[in-house]
Amino acid sequence: METIDRLFDIIRTLRSENGCAWDRKQTPETMWECLAEETYELEEAIAKHDLQNICEELGDVLFQLVFILEIFQERQEFTFSDVIGQVAKKMIRRHPHVYEEVKVSTEQELNRQWETIKALEKKGDGQKRVSVLDAVPKGMPSLIRALKVSKCVVKEGFDWDNIYEVLGTVKDEINEFEAALKSGNQNEISMEFGDILFSLVNVARVAKFHPETALAGSTAKFEGRFRLMEIQLNKKKVKLKDLPRDQKDLLWEQAKKSYER
Repeated sequence: METIDRLFDIIRTLRSENGCAWDRKQTPETMWECLAEETYELEEAIAKHDLQNICEELGDVLFQLVFILEIFQERQEFTFSDVIGQVAKKMIRRHPHVYEEVKVSTEQELNRQWETIKALEKKGDGQKRVSVLDAVPKGMPSLIRALKVSKCVVKEGFDWDNIYEVLGTVKDEINEFEAALKSGNQNEISMEFGDILFSLVNVARVAKFHPETALAGSTAKFEGRFRLMEIQLNKKKVKLKDLPRDQKDLLWEQAKKSYER
């Protein structure tokens, strides 16, 4: 069975004096960029249900994580054992219904327990927080951060009563967006569009699915259908932009029927 030691050995060789100049000069900051890129590639593979690529991209993500960890080990700031020990203790601490005698009956009780334990952890970490939103990283992608911000305020009791109220907000925001379009004010148009997106993130939250995953899946579906259109266009040796609208629509409908997720 493979162990993670093999990855550490490879990384140490790459960063050694006789290794690779590029790998030697990397820092946690530069490697984070690689990790972010690989994470999105993994997301795409998962959205497409591509098992071969999921396996490959999981390996790439793991390699970037181990690479970053090895840099901190070189600096003698912390070790792999420290990382494993810390996360293991955290996960055991946050699951008292599994590792202790605590009883929970519903998913709602589980969520409350999880958040209570997290709050106690943050209270003891020595960081002064003015707002519940201080814990939301500003560097998150906007769609994911919108969901995180929404979840934070919901825990404080600021939420809609049901999904239909959220959908009503989406409709109101679309009306405001249309009014902004008529005004011609680009800043206002952009802001109102953002309000639509933020409201839709909350639709996803209340409906209990992740908006990023949903968007990734829909984008993958669109891409798959468009690629089928391109195949048909290449067979006919015609360009999409040269076709009249009705033929474009026909091609698109055919692609929709032929596309398999």
